[in-house]
Amino acid sequence: MTRRDLMKYIAAFFKTLFIVAFAASTMPAKGSDAFNLEEIAPGVFVHQGRIAEMSRANQGDIANIGFVVGEEAVAMVDSGGSVPVGEAALAALRQVTDKPVRYLINTHMHPDHVFGNQVFKEAGATVVGHRRLPAALGARADFYKTSIGNQIGPELAGAVDITLPDETVADEMRIDLGGRELVIKAWQTAHTDNDVTVFDPATKTLFAGDLVFMEHLPVIDGSITGWLDQTAELEAIPAERVVPGHGPVSAPWPEAIEPQTTYLETLAADLRAAIADGVPLADAVETAGQSESGKWQLFDFYNGRNATAAFAELEWE
Repeated sequence: MTRRDLMKYIAAFFKTLFIVAFAASTMPAKGSDAFNLEEIAPGVFVHQGRIAEMSRANQGDIANIGFVVGEEAVAMVDSGGSVPVGEAALAALRQVTDKPVRYLINTHMHPDHVFGNQVFKEAGATVVGHRRLPAALGARADFYKTSIGNQIGPELAGAVDITLPDETVADEMRIDLGGRELVIKAWQTAHTDNDVTVFDPATKTLFAGDLVFMEHLPVIDGSITGWLDQTAELEAIPAERVVPGHGPVSAPWPEAIEPQTTYLETLAADLRAAIADGVPLADAVETAGQSESGKWQLFDFYNGRNATAAFAELEWE
């Protein structure tokens, strides 16, 4: 072996070693609580994401995701905030059942809910989302990959292949898993302009996506008035338990939505009062909603953003 060949061999060895080490570091640890999974009702399993911003440490694992098992097939609800999270979710699912994953339902466009899509698409799932999801996700794809790359790292973000829905829901869709039917409902603009919920009548379990936040401050990326206007209809879904987009794996329904409604109503009332008094945006944002600050995690991170978005909407009422 020549010296040049030896140097090439050494370089290739260390490159392989780096790749293996990186792959190991980005996967949730086996045998740990890195990927928790809880059966909250017969055949309904939920993974609780951390209440945090996406980061290298959590690999984007900050949203609640789950799946429902029917007699013939499985439906996954959201896919997590990175490819490793999606892979860990699929591996956990496979510990429960070997039935095919027939559907992956995206509750909305945010990266923490859809960046694992390709894992389930490759596993044969039909991806389903709101009729506005393809346009919304497509328009933000480049921005999401750049901004999320700053949070979880360019390697993990770069591994994501933005995967759009195969089928969309304009109003309501029912899917059959074999002896178990799920109801997917599309909502008007609220948390985003492309929110859907998934209801399992067999266990009266509602996957609400980010139409329901618990513990984590609600985030407005759509319309505060639209969200509030649809709350009564959301509460009327005949569920016994809800899986929020962020927070505990499940909670009693409809009581679980009450703190969120109080926050949104308080924020709207504070901003309407400021607008009526001629308070400028910069000042209104500093005070609106502050009476709720001790009740929510990530309040300081999101309340100012919420107030800014809601002010721009409410000043045109």
